[in-house]
Amino acid sequence: MTENTNVTPNARLIEIFSGIQGEGLNVGTRQIFIRFALCDLRCHFCDSSSTWIAPNECKIERSPGLRDFEIHSNPVSLSMILEWVKRQNIPCLHDSISLTGGEPLLHASFLKEFLPQVRAATGLPIYLETGGHRPEQLMMVLPYIDSIGMDFKLNSVSGEKRFSEHARFLQLCNESQVETFVKIIISDRTDSMELERVAELLANVNPQIPVFLQPVTPLGESAQIVDAPIVLAPSPDQVLIWQGMMKRLVKQVRVVPQTHKMLNQL
Repeated sequence: MTENTNVTPNARLIEIFSGIQGEGLNVGTRQIFIRFALCDLRCHFCDSSSTWIAPNECKIERSPGLRDFEIHSNPVSLSMILEWVKRQNIPCLHDSISLTGGEPLLHASFLKEFLPQVRAATGLPIYLETGGHRPEQLMMVLPYIDSIGMDFKLNSVSGEKRFSEHARFLQLCNESQVETFVKIIISDRTDSMELERVAELLANVNPQIPVFLQPVTPLGESAQIVDAPIVLAPSPDQVLIWQGMMKRLVKQVRVVPQTHKMLNQL
């Protein structure tokens, strides 16, 4: 029996919309967000826990920034997603396309086919937001990525233990010379020894990789994850101590709040 090689690639989405980036090197810039469904992490502070599973439907913004969403069934074909992104791409409005989630790298096979086409259609740089724990999937898409914002999950804050995966992930990013920065959510529970271990890793990989310490913005009761510990922001004194400690090993360590929460752009 001949193997069918004409299967149409598709993906499960949460939404596509135009918005302002709230974190990292791209903070304040306008992006087309493609938010993918599914995540294999369960971070205590997650503000997008609705992405952990794949819904039957996704929301697609008709007009950039107007939140005039239309509803479509999941999964969605590559050609449809490409058309929706092209519709968002008003000349001179957007600075890049953000692949976010969930965890976009769970859709690596789809992205390998989609990204060359969306770059050709829009001319926009591709920015990957990722949990930084899937190095094998990263290798599949690295040739099509312009910049990466990698979350470093502290066990003391997120409940996740992914240090070895993070180390391999960062090494691959550095070897490929793709623009990379690291985001670290910090809270009143942050273990300073973990931060020091992260700084040592970064110093060994490339001390020029920028680090963004992000004091967690506590979620309201309605958004709080059931049975997860309440995550509170660190004190100003804690933040100053941690930044100073990391800067002994890493060149750029910036403290920037999660501005998308301030703008009510979750």
